[in-house]
Amino acid sequence: MGTAEATARPPVVWPGLRGAADRRFDLLVVGDVRLEMRVELDGLRFAELTADRLVYAPASAVVAGTAVNLARSAVGYFRRVGLFAKIGDDDHTGSIRRELNRIGVRDLCRVETGVPNGVAVMVRDDAPAGPGVRLLVADRDAPSRRLSEADVRSAAAEIRAADVVFLDGYALLSPVSRAATYAAARIAAESGTLVAFDLVPHDIDERMPRSEVLPLLGLADVIVTEAVTVARLLGAPPPVTSAETRALPPLLDRAVGGRRPLWLLRFGETNLENVLAYRRERERGGGRLLLEYASGYGEGVERAGFGDRLTSCELYWWLSARSYG
Repeated sequence: MGTAEATARPPVVWPGLRGAADRRFDLLVVGDVRLEMRVELDGLRFAELTADRLVYAPASAVVAGTAVNLARSAVGYFRRVGLFAKIGDDDHTGSIRRELNRIGVRDLCRVETGVPNGVAVMVRDDAPAGPGVRLLVADRDAPSRRLSEADVRSAAAEIRAADVVFLDGYALLSPVSRAATYAAARIAAESGTLVAFDLVPHDIDERMPRSEVLPLLGLADVIVTEAVTVARLLGAPPPVTSAETRALPPLLDRAVGGRRPLWLLRFGETNLENVLAYRRERERGGGRLLLEYASGYGEGVERAGFGDRLTSCELYWWLSARSYG
């Protein structure tokens, strides 16, 4: 079976969103680890709040952050999942390490002595239809924002040993962790480890110049993004329909020069319902991929964690296809 045959079925069909029967490949996730308070407002919209209000609603405190959330889903697909991040040194550090052990993730975290762990608060309001509006407040002084190049170099062996290293754009928002992210991508690229990159936050085009983002796209082998996010970043009108999303590939090709990453473009009513998987053709012809599929997200599906499950599924699918090629 070649790559073309292996990618004929969309990843939501095989391996599917419930995990892989045959767990293969080694994944290293680099990113954010925080303590997160999650609240779902019942029957209340943010727009209705004009004064102080006491509300009793479902609430939970969890070990989360971009790296933990992805790793938690990835263990259902990958043989080994490691997590590399900078965490704090307080009463919650043990809880973080125990949670990583509980979910079956190799703990490669570096501890910053004498500083607290990062905290985030997520509140989602209620909506007549759809998932509602999410307010996410993240601690600006979280240790993850100080993950350094030196930290990354100390984990070079783990990066080289992995089949794929997963990075995300939140790390680009801090100059220190931005340099670390670029260092991790370069070490991976030089050693043959695939680089997967999640282009977040979704308003990254408003937070930093594209000149600080595009070079990382040029190092990536897999890029996960909402179609509207990458379109805005590249100065194009945000696509809405399938046809408009399918018009993006020439723009994407120019953004990464001669490289051929796999683009996983999310689009739809809430930018999660559909995916266009695209990879440009080789210079000598062949190897082009253009596959559109429904993600499986829709009414009645829990939104929290769905994107991470989908991404884990897609990464496994692509690595499997490459192994057959």
